[in-house]
Amino acid sequence: MTSASAPPGLTVGFDLDMTLIDSRPGIKAAYQALSAETGTFIDADQAVTRLGPPLDEELAYWFPEAEIPAMADRYREIYPTHAIAPTPAMPGAREAIEAVRALGGRAIVVTAKHEPNARLHLEHLGIRPDAVIGWLWAEAKAEALREYGAQVYVGDHVGDVRGARTAGALSVAVPTGPCPEPQLREAGADVVLPDLTALPEWLGAYVRRQEV
Repeated sequence: MTSASAPPGLTVGFDLDMTLIDSRPGIKAAYQALSAETGTFIDADQAVTRLGPPLDEELAYWFPEAEIPAMADRYREIYPTHAIAPTPAMPGAREAIEAVRALGGRAIVVTAKHEPNARLHLEHLGIRPDAVIGWLWAEAKAEALREYGAQVYVGDHVGDVRGARTAGALSVAVPTGPCPEPQLREAGADVVLPDLTALPEWLGAYVRRQEV
């Protein structure tokens, strides 16, 4: 992994869930397993329409506040068994990472997800960013984006837009998650692409503009 002290250059950050990976099948399976184990009803189909915010926010719909820390720990424990294998890459995810490298840059993943589980997803899918930073949501993502000197942050959620803007990075949004294009634009996204398959061409043009 490239360290945060690497020489300055092109650095592009990516969100994980619903940006690089379609985590709905895996997260649904993990919630169903947690529901079966605890005997608590969880509408897993509804839960996967709200992906993006931290796990505790979703668990609050289903468990009393006092139980949430323990349920979050248990969910993360069972997650690798149930969620990794069913989760595919989003169209263009690998190509987006490689497009950054082809331009001499580095690609980092900044996610609210439990970092060990984020790494398992990427390893399983053969997606190899230069760094993975977990446990950061919305504006808190700016910590890692600033540390790594990211000029661009790509995400699917208005929280990703806020993180990019807080860091002073260009916000590139894809409406492949729960937030439609108008909502992403209203939140302040600088660029909205239809999905990651459009990123390599856009990124090449962006880099050329910076060189003029």
